[in-house]
Amino acid sequence: MSALTPAAAPLTEPLALTPAGFVNEFYPSFWWIPAGILAAALAIKLPSIIRLWTDPLLRAVGGLLLLALAVFVFVAPSTIAWVNRVTGVPNISGPWVYSLLTAFCGSCLLLIITWRNGLSDRSARTRSAMRWVLGTYAAVIAALWVLFALAEMPEERLRDLDTYYANTPYARELIVLYLLAHTAATLITNALIWNWVRADGLDSLLRWGLKFLGVGYAAQLLFDAAKLTAVGGRWAGRNLDWLSTAVAPPLACLSAVLIAVGFILPHAGQYLHDRWQVRFAVRELRPLYLLMKAGNGGGVPRVLRSAPELRLIRRETFIRDGLLSLARFVDEDLRGRSHDAALALGFPADRAKALAAAVTVLDAADARSRGLERDTDADCDTTDLLRDIGAVSRALRRPDAVRAVRERADAMAQDPRATPEHDGAAPGS
Repeated sequence: MSALTPAAAPLTEPLALTPAGFVNEFYPSFWWIPAGILAAALAIKLPSIIRLWTDPLLRAVGGLLLLALAVFVFVAPSTIAWVNRVTGVPNISGPWVYSLLTAFCGSCLLLIITWRNGLSDRSARTRSAMRWVLGTYAAVIAALWVLFALAEMPEERLRDLDTYYANTPYARELIVLYLLAHTAATLITNALIWNWVRADGLDSLLRWGLKFLGVGYAAQLLFDAAKLTAVGGRWAGRNLDWLSTAVAPPLACLSAVLIAVGFILPHAGQYLHDRWQVRFAVRELRPLYLLMKAGNGGGVPRVLRSAPELRLIRRETFIRDGLLSLARFVDEDLRGRSHDAALALGFPADRAKALAAAVTVLDAADARSRGLERDTDADCDTTDLLRDIGAVSRALRRPDAVRAVRERADAMAQDPRATPEHDGAAPGS
């Protein structure tokens, strides 16, 4: 046994003025910060997990977040004391927390392997890697409990178990085993993640999620380095306990937050992007919706707490019904002239088509308000109008461009000899 006994190296009063002292002062509540963040991340994912329960990757991410949450709940000093008191075994929280942390590391490694290779990958190499991870980390957890049973650890330690018992037989091996298992899993996972980040064809949200994961696991490596250095300091007869009790905890918290963001971002980001797209589509249809609403004497009845997707469907249906009611007022000759006029003004083909449709719809709405019904035998095709309502609505947002096209189309109607020539820059383009 070193001259530096486990009970030695107490924290001194001047430490209260250092960063280590700051962490020491807030240590009892320190671990609940990442626990709260992980609980929030799990709450965000829970509806998707329940709704898409058959998706194994979603279930795996949910389980991983739950496991990480359990680690931070049980590593809090108040929980450590409670578990020790309930079981009646001093320091039994040690192997329990180490087991949770080891299981978390193995689960991360399994998830990254499955996530990267895809669920359909049943190759011998992938199956062998997954069996190796399961077997190795199950054996490590079993060994942790065997070593704990053999070790003499009678004095309860809530914060410095790693360094306090660093020189105790079997407890020493217990501590080193969990740290090495954690370090190995973190190194492999980190390497897999950064290799994946460099792959081509990744979705931007997935790439950013992987970057957060990579930085999170890098923080875990710093956590391991701090812990191993502190333990090594005990073996060398030096007091570096502050690395374990003051430096490692913030690194663990930072790592937990980054990893939670990394796993959540690809799924939550896609969900938010889809919702934004739906809301944007609803707003995009507003000009055409208001035009149809004015001609039909009322719009879609508002339903409290209606989903954006339902609002979009109802708005699209209302607009298409309104356009169908305008069919007998549509002037096809005007649409053709407007299209030629828009091209002559320099608008690209897609924009010219939308502007021509906007001119036609405005003219049809005006004709209906004045009771000027077109010849019912005329060839009126509303297919494009019904299909391109988004483009038509966007065109209506630029009344200056619509007005320029209408004026040019009217000029072409008054002078049949006029030819639609390109005039350069389009107005309002």
